[in-house]
Formats: sequence, structure tokens, C-alpha cells
Amino acid sequence: MLQEMKVSFERTDLFTYITIERPDKRNAIDHETIELLDDLLDDVENSQKDRVLVITGKGEEAFCSGGDLSVFHALRTKEDAYEMLSKMSKVLYKIFTLEIPTIALINGTAVGGGAELATACDYRVAANHANIGFVQGKLAITTGWGGATYLFEKLPTETAFHMLTTTKMYTATEAHEIGYVQHVLDGKANREELENYFSSWKQVSSAVLRAYKKRKLDAIDLTRLKSRVHQEVTECSILWESDEHHQAVEAFRNKKK
Repeated sequence: MLQEMKVSFERTDLFTYITIERPDKRNAIDHETIELLDDLLDDVENSQKDRVLVITGKGEEAFCSGGDLSVFHALRTKEDAYEMLSKMSKVLYKIFTLEIPTIALINGTAVGGGAELATACDYRVAANHANIGFVQGKLAITTGWGGATYLFEKLPTETAFHMLTTTKMYTATEAHEIGYVQHVLDGKANREELENYFSSWKQVSSAVLRAYKKRKLDAIDLTRLKSRVHQEVTECSILWESDEHHQAVEAFRNKKK
């Protein structure tokens, strides 16, 4: 499964790493990457070995640039869009509800769906050069993987609303100041820095980490959360079908050429 190397998987004593391995595509998500992430999360979910999950991207340029527009631009109808959005929303829901702590190691730009992916994690730790932004509005769509739903769970309502509606790109420091990022690393988000920051967890048993994560999830109405994510996916798929969205994507892709 991992021979494609679009996603890599590694277990250490404390941390389990899932790394998106598409640096030439700014670690963008395509159909196969969704399937790989889904399978690996099932592995983590069913294992009692894993204590902490870290999700990151390969290289120093990008954590994840969201959906691969060179692939997903071919999705023209709301039905086609819904199928893709729904599959990736299930991946993010698995991350959000995983019964161990999850960390987004934001090694570079987290934009669009990449910001959604980071938001689904319990912690966001960023390299000092990282930038984060929910820029979907510039493409005439909303978040479609559940990112807005999770953001409203993580930040004060007005802060989350501002972050979504302005499509602003935040530096790691700015994201830390508003509470989106919990810690900014001094260097370039390497594993050693991350593991040093969370070194106290080595003294905490896996059973305790899992118990506290369950208590965190107990505080959330997960049935209602899933319904909110479904509504988000549905609304995005409707907007996806619009001429305004397809024209915005075409203009964006032409600008990059």
C-alpha cells in the first residue's frame, strides 16, 4: 500500500507519524492520498500500541496545500464533489475522534484543506516560517472537509468566523496569538524539537493519555458534530458546482503557470 510513497507511516516509542509525501505538489491531497490516510487511521484506531499521532508533510515548504486542484478540478457536479468531500471529511472525523492525542506538525504552509486537516488535530505546533489560512472563499467555496465545524470547536466564535471569512493568511506567530497554534518551534519543525516539547508525555502511560482524550470527547456532542460536518460538506458541494467556483479555480491555475 505504501509503495506509492504518497503517505508514509512510522512508529516510535511515543509518537506515530503519518507524513504526506507529495512535496512536488505542496503535499496536496488527491484521491489515492485520501484512501491511504483512511487506511492508516484505521490501523492506528485499531492498535493499542500507538500513544500519540503526529500528522505532518514532507519537506519545509508545505504541511498540506489542501485538495489537488489539478485532479479535483475535474469534479464538475455537486454529486461528484460531494463524494470526494465526504470521503475526506470522514478522514478528518477519524482524526478528531481518535482516542489518543493528535498533533499537526505544521512544517510549512497549511492552506485551504491543509488548514482543515490541521484543525482536526488536538494540537497544532508550527515551524516559525509556517503560514496558515482558510482561503477557500477566494475560490467561491466554503470549507468542505469539516474544517469550519472543527474551528468553531477550537476557537472563540468570532475569532473562528473572522479567520474563515477574511481568507487571511496567518504567520505562525499570528496564529499562536489568536490561539490556533499552541506552540511555535524555534527551528524548521523537525521531529527532535517536537519530541522535546512534548517530552513530559513520556512519563504518562498510554492508558492515561487515552482516558483524558475520552474525557475531552465526552464534552462534545459527537452526534450533533457529525451532523454539522455533513451540512458543511453538502453546502460546499453545492457551491462547488457553480460557474463562479470553476472560473475561480481556472484563473488560479492559470496564474500559477
